[in-house]
Amino acid sequence: MKIKMTKTDILKTVKNIGLIVIGIIILALGTSLFMLPYNLVTGGISGYAIVLSQIIPAEYLQVETIITILTWATFFLGLIFLGKTFAMKTLVSTIVYPVGVSLFANITQPEFMGGFFNLGLSQHSSVGVLLAALFSGVLIGFGCALTFLGGGSTGGVDVIAFIACKIFKRLRSSVAIFVVDASAVLFGMFVIGDFVLSLLGITSAFVAALVVDKVFIGGSKAFVAHIITDKHEEINKQVIEKLDRTTTLVDVVGGYSGGNKKMLMVSFAMNEYSELMSIITRCDREAFLTVNQAHEIHGEGWTKHDLKSK
Repeated sequence: MKIKMTKTDILKTVKNIGLIVIGIIILALGTSLFMLPYNLVTGGISGYAIVLSQIIPAEYLQVETIITILTWATFFLGLIFLGKTFAMKTLVSTIVYPVGVSLFANITQPEFMGGFFNLGLSQHSSVGVLLAALFSGVLIGFGCALTFLGGGSTGGVDVIAFIACKIFKRLRSSVAIFVVDASAVLFGMFVIGDFVLSLLGITSAFVAALVVDKVFIGGSKAFVAHIITDKHEEINKQVIEKLDRTTTLVDVVGGYSGGNKKMLMVSFAMNEYSELMSIITRCDREAFLTVNQAHEIHGEGWTKHDLKSK
């Protein structure tokens, strides 16, 4: 049955797209303003691009161009190996991120506002690289968190990790992502040849991870929703079809009304939050909902979806 979108659904979709776009723009700003000028390798697309820019002569390929090539290359890899659903979650990032990086790279030039945004030209330039590490982490973390809140994904070289998980079934996505990002840092350490700069890159990545955790409901990447509703069959069907998540149905009795109802328990990841809220709103606006952070979730219904939950 085809579901007709209401005005509320349309506004929510627009809001989510807006969050994703704003998040990616902030991510691009943090990359251009603080990471690229100091060659801070924190992993991800930008990290590999910085490493490649040190290998390839600048007159042939600028770092912004390398970021664009890698971004679109990983998008098409995701489309081929991980499917359309995954690719669509990264589409906005694929379009906006490289454009944003190229545009924001111009504001660090000495000609722009007398070099106001160029930390190296400041009279306090001796602490410029430290500030760059801290603020790149803050902006990148905040940008990623907004993207997740909008139900999007930053994609990038994480696609390589997800493909590896698809090939090697026992490989956890968190481990694969760590290996891919850590490899960029190690390559940067040997190619750039500056151990202090590598440590600052790791510091930036750590700050970004902390900001993502704090901005998105205090830090957990896994959540459990308890939904008490009269429309449990409809919500249950939508959760299975739209989120590809399993549910648990529990019989409950209202303490005040004494009425019998059903409660659905759903485990989900941060980038599925927006879609779950949309499902509940569409099916039953009167549903009673609580969402709790989950410190750990184990079991087939969750672990087999690790790939999609990041």
